[in-house]
Amino acid sequence: MNIQPVLLWSDVCIWLLVLAGIGAGWWSRRQPPLAAAWKRVGQSRPGMAAATILLAFVLVGLLDSLHYREQLPGKAGEKASYSVEVLSALDRLLLPLRTRVEKTYSEPLATRAYAKEMMEVRQADGSLRTMRDYPRLKFGGATLGADEARVDADIAGRAIRAVLLAAVVWLGLCLVVVRRLACADGVPLKQAWQALWCGETAFAWNAVLIAFGALMLVAALLLGLATEYHVFGTDKVGQDVLYQVLKSIRTALVIGLVTTLVTLPLAVFLGIIAGYFRGWIDDLIQYIYTTLNSIPGVLLIAAAVLMMQVVIDTHPQWFATAAERADLRLLALCFILGLTSWTGLARLLRGEALKLRELEYIQAAQAFGVSDLRIISRHLLPNLMHIVIIALVMDFSGLVLAEAVLSYVGIGVDPSMISFGTMINNARMELGREPVVWWSLVAAFAFMFVLVLAANLLADAVRDAFDPRMA
Repeated sequence: MNIQPVLLWSDVCIWLLVLAGIGAGWWSRRQPPLAAAWKRVGQSRPGMAAATILLAFVLVGLLDSLHYREQLPGKAGEKASYSVEVLSALDRLLLPLRTRVEKTYSEPLATRAYAKEMMEVRQADGSLRTMRDYPRLKFGGATLGADEARVDADIAGRAIRAVLLAAVVWLGLCLVVVRRLACADGVPLKQAWQALWCGETAFAWNAVLIAFGALMLVAALLLGLATEYHVFGTDKVGQDVLYQVLKSIRTALVIGLVTTLVTLPLAVFLGIIAGYFRGWIDDLIQYIYTTLNSIPGVLLIAAAVLMMQVVIDTHPQWFATAAERADLRLLALCFILGLTSWTGLARLLRGEALKLRELEYIQAAQAFGVSDLRIISRHLLPNLMHIVIIALVMDFSGLVLAEAVLSYVGIGVDPSMISFGTMINNARMELGREPVVWWSLVAAFAFMFVLVLAANLLADAVRDAFDPRMA
């Protein structure tokens, strides 16, 4: 299939962050203090289990950041034209979930719709009778045909096969890891197996394997059941809820990660120079972040988002597709969140810089005529990196939750963009109908809970490893 690659601004930010992470990892290996700290992170079982889960979320987000437009059918010799719908590699993998759209709501793993409709049912004598009943879903349990009584047995069979497949793959991966550990340490396989599960390895392989096994189990169950059923049900327009929560992961990662591109330079630069130079520079920077802190954050974000929306609405010629329009609003939200959340880290770095500048080695460097820029880059910044890393990792979960709250009140991402916040916002009306539609809210909450919990556990491990007071 001929496609036209599409590069959104948020895609550029995400892949730049990936490259920056790879570069930071390579640089950290060459810095003994940072390498030792990351080694302590690798020894943390909760931290490594959380990192494994986060890696799965990141992979989903990266797949959803490879965008393209499909070529429309046309006559030979004509110039190629492309669809206005922007898809991603994740959309391609989830094509059955994206295209199997029902008429309206349906419960998880259901074969019939959630609301009754007037239907014509053929009687035994061949006559048609009009009655009110739950209509059969078009795709949910379609292979069962009219034999809906087998639905429980079919679900159980698919689940058992998925669990067995996940167990076989997981055991194979365990054997590969054990074999590598045995070869590296020069010990028998049995001894390496015992050392792995007793937590006697330098890296927390047991936590990684347990977390990976749990991920494989969930993924196998979803894959085994989603090919035939709507695992998390469908929404008002009949779209699969599992597809929606998987698409929401990228939005959460963009909010949590891209915002650091704004937060990090402002906080590090202004915080360090305020503490190092003091005087009128310190007073000016304090005045700036004190003024920002005095403005209610929600009001500032709402005003900025609404102004950006006016700009977007008055310049429709800037956007070739609706995805580009929604992407600009997403990036605008990231910048606004970054501009309102850098003050805490800047204040913390200022206090540490004030303390470090009075130490003997800083004063000695000043006495020998070393430039201020060199002192900041060679002495202050390396000794403040642990604070920067801890703050950024711990702020990630707060930013993810902030998007959900902002979208809930209507000032978050574009309504056409799928996110946890828009799903929760749409669930407000669903919870007020009778019967209650609960599965959209539960699915969004469950995935967001796992993402935020994993981020918090990793943040705790990073804090314990990088904070000198915890050593």
